[in-house]
Amino acid sequence: MKKLIISLIMVTTLILSGCSFLQEANDSLNYATETTEYINELSTFAEEAPNLEGQELKSRLESLKGTVKDFMEIEPPSMAEDIHKELENKSQVLLDATNKILQDGEVTIEQLKQSEIYKTIDNITKLKKQIEDLGL
Repeated sequence: MKKLIISLIMVTTLILSGCSFLQEANDSLNYATETTEYINELSTFAEEAPNLEGQELKSRLESLKGTVKDFMEIEPPSMAEDIHKELENKSQVLLDATNKILQDGEVTIEQLKQSEIYKTIDNITKLKKQIEDLGL
């Protein structure tokens, strides 16, 4: 009887630890997917922005601002905390640059080109490979 109880405890412990591992792997995959989508949205903005003007450009910047804020609220899995912190720091630079342009009133592509926005998006995009590796 004692062996049966010990065996049940050991099996339960193994199952619970396995579930924890699976949950962490699932969280990492979800995080990698969300972050890759975020980076893709930034890249799309950088590609499309030079063709936009006036209110349309301002509207896209407002949308970019929301996208960045939403990403910064994501809770990363433990294995992605370091890269998430780096992404948060770069995203904050992007958010600050976006806010500055939007506060200036009329938005032009020249303002965008002179800001930190393109450089920061490029820096974030370079982290994409590391993020995709989390999903494996």
